Amino acid sequence: MSTIPAYAAPAAGSPLAPFAIERRDPGPHDVQIDILYCGVCHTDIHQVRDEWGAGLFPMVPGHEIVGRVSAVGGEVSKHAVGDLVGVGCFVDSCRECRQCRAGLEQYCDEGMTGTYNARERGTGAPTHGGYSTRIVVDEDYVLRIPDGLPPDRAAPLLCAGITTYSPLRHFGVTAGDRVAVVGLGGLGHMAVKLAVAMGADVTVLSTSESKRDDALALGAQDFAATGDGKVFKSHRGQFDFIIDTVSAQHDYDAYLGLLQVDGTMVLLGLPDPTAVSAFPLVSKRRRLAGSMIGGIAETREMLEFCAAHGIAADIELIGIDAINTAYERMLRGDVRYRFVIDIASLRGG
Repeated sequence: MSTIPAYAAPAAGSPLAPFAIERRDPGPHDVQIDILYCGVCHTDIHQVRDEWGAGLFPMVPGHEIVGRVSAVGGEVSKHAVGDLVGVGCFVDSCRECRQCRAGLEQYCDEGMTGTYNARERGTGAPTHGGYSTRIVVDEDYVLRIPDGLPPDRAAPLLCAGITTYSPLRHFGVTAGDRVAVVGLGGLGHMAVKLAVAMGADVTVLSTSESKRDDALALGAQDFAATGDGKVFKSHRGQFDFIIDTVSAQHDYDAYLGLLQVDGTMVLLGLPDPTAVSAFPLVSKRRRLAGSMIGGIAETREMLEFCAAHGIAADIELIGIDAINTAYERMLRGDVRYRFVIDIASLRGG
């Protein structure tokens, strides 16, 4: 075991503060990673404030991790010391259920083991995330970062990237499809980039007219402000696919009306319970679905796709001491589009 510096929430709702954690020594199949960068996801705020319940405190958040391999176990074959690698939202799963065998570890029947706010299989020790200088993970849950991806801008791909890539791929978005992206934040900006790279005709739907120029600069062909409600008439039945990234409560029925016959709307955000009427689904054979991150194989595919198309997250790099301010700014929508922590600041570098 080794003791390393981290930042943790000591209790639900408490500001994050310096904290020391213990990391295990690498076992035969483990990879030890010296963390370089860690993205800041809105999920981190939900978890440290225990908004979803069952929080384990003290809690070290962070599941968008990029770093260098600094040691490997004796039976590791997939990674070597010096490799640039990433760790996403989970670090283990049962490996035996139908989903795990299919490469859908995020839907493990026993529940995936989260990178933080979970317990290790076997030992029961709490997992701690990337707001720290080092992490030890089984090689099967570590991903190579392809050449050409800037490591700081690659970090958010491990959550925001795969969360948007997976439904675009799973539901078969292809060139020429008319795709609407609801919300232009950390997830939304990645959805635009990825859908455009897949050849889709992309429209951004946002409550804020001020995001029009940003949406078009990201590659969207069109932008529509939803604040006055007119878009729900002018764009009725226009889209094949809607990817909804918004976590605030909003009217799903109104957005479903923007789909054509057999259109699909996929929810990525997690708002408070929102009612859905049957009529907008039944009347046009529309589908309302959900999606959660992606498996290891699909995340690897996403990273290669991003490298091939020159896609990375738009970020604001911060020091660890700015994390509490960053949380408040995120809640105000004051970031374009993802905070990433430079972990050198935690080492004192």
